[in-house]
Amino acid sequence: MECVVLLGGQLSNGKGLNREGGGLSAKALTPKDRGDIRHAVELGVDYIAVSFPRNAEDIHTARRLVEKAGGRCGIIAKIERVEALENLEEIIQAADGIMIARGDLGVEIGDAALPPVQKRLIRLARERNRLVITATQMMESMINNLMPTRAEVFDVANAVLDGTDAVMLSAETSVGQFPVKAVEAMARICLVTEASTGASGADYRIDQSFQRVDEAIAMSTMYAANHIGAKAIVALTETGATCTWMSRVRSAIPIFAFTRHRETCRRVTLCRGVYPINYDITHTDFLAANKEMIDHLLKRKAVKDGDVVIITKGDLRGRQGGTNGMKILRVGELLADSA
Repeated sequence: MECVVLLGGQLSNGKGLNREGGGLSAKALTPKDRGDIRHAVELGVDYIAVSFPRNAEDIHTARRLVEKAGGRCGIIAKIERVEALENLEEIIQAADGIMIARGDLGVEIGDAALPPVQKRLIRLARERNRLVITATQMMESMINNLMPTRAEVFDVANAVLDGTDAVMLSAETSVGQFPVKAVEAMARICLVTEASTGASGADYRIDQSFQRVDEAIAMSTMYAANHIGAKAIVALTETGATCTWMSRVRSAIPIFAFTRHRETCRRVTLCRGVYPINYDITHTDFLAANKEMIDHLLKRKAVKDGDVVIITKGDLRGRQGGTNGMKILRVGELLADSA
């Protein structure tokens, strides 16, 4: 590709090319990408991000390659092409989550169009029970400076207020001079912003029907928690699906994912407001498990005597998709379980 420089600037190696308005014919998955997927599966990664997907088939292809290599990695679709926006619904449905890759996307759609597109992407991902990551240049000035600009502080905070699950650093930590300071600054902004947001999900999916029992339990739990003043939610989970559904509802209530699977522990950390605890319920009964889980929360100082805690679980312990019950407990009172 031959180019004419109109406005010069510094250019380092290994950079990509974008065309304003989209239309490049390059495939999403190159031969190198296919080899990298196999290598990632061998390493046991939890998520693989697919760059430059144009449609759902690009995501399906990546998932087939993961499964062929014997993996179960989640697939994150990086939204960074005009074509991806044109096929957004099907891409979100095909993936486990999306990443708003604002650098390349901004080149293709124009920087002024980015803010409303980012808000739309976050909203659509949450409505469809998918994870969403906001990335690129969030703390760009901290590549060379100890403090972020006020505009960067607002950028991170606004992504949190819009409902993003995660905010991501790139050059700030890969080649920046102050990687630790950048992470600390971003975490500080997220924590303060999250503390200022309350419950606002009372009408979330109020006009929709649920296809699964465990999904209905998750939504019922969040409705009850936001209205009864619960201090914590405990979800006994195998795959983390229940926690993902819960985390789609705006709430300041922490969700503790009790699971016996290390893989699930790692994967649910990407869900906003979800905190994993490694716990095997198959060795005990529900009555003892209730007490043990509350004791875990007491040790973490997540709750205290008198606090309301909601627990979700399934009658058949250790079975995927089996969550079918919700129990409301008050810490310090006699625990009883009808299961």
